[in-house]
Amino acid sequence: MRLRNNKNAKNIINNSSYVVLNPKEHISKWNKVFNNSNPIHIEIGMGKGDFIIGMALKYPDINFIGIEMYDSVLMHAVKKLDELDIPNLRLIRMDANEIDEVFKKEIDLLYLNFSDPWPKNRNAKRRLTHERLLSKYDKIFKKDKVIFMKTDNIKLFAFSIESLSEYGYTIKNITLDLHNEDIDNVETEYEKKFSSKGIKINRLEAYK
Repeated sequence: MRLRNNKNAKNIINNSSYVVLNPKEHISKWNKVFNNSNPIHIEIGMGKGDFIIGMALKYPDINFIGIEMYDSVLMHAVKKLDELDIPNLRLIRMDANEIDEVFKKEIDLLYLNFSDPWPKNRNAKRRLTHERLLSKYDKIFKKDKVIFMKTDNIKLFAFSIESLSEYGYTIKNITLDLHNEDIDNVETEYEKKFSSKGIKINRLEAYK
């Protein structure tokens, strides 16, 4: 997907109280950012923010951090927060490859929603469930390692099940049709779009 550049995006992001501009300075100290010791959940690739905002509103006793690589996408999430007061939410503009430079043994759960499938084999190492990234996640989890994943891409889903299993995760609550299951679910913007077209959503929970 080609992203449209927005000259005002960086300014909008930099002026948001929700955006942490210097995340590496808070490594091992994110509880102080939120001024509490509540669990911290992260979404990598938060897009325009529907999921992470919805989760933060629904679960005020959990701290949520949304990570997005592109200014032009993050800007849309920031705009949605203009008139909201959500103390348990923070956003970061960063590359997921740097995640172990920002967090250290303080994350309780990681969400991977509709990640880029990187379909060509030569790009497999860029998939967020490749062992290269899984080894980075090892460093950020507080204790138990928990990953929840949703995707419309069945090939990425199959790859992820194999990769996570080989890395030592136990896969639970697998479904190939999330919206026909009795599972607590907050939708992403992509999920709403796909499900409206009749595209089935795959979901899993991975524990280690």
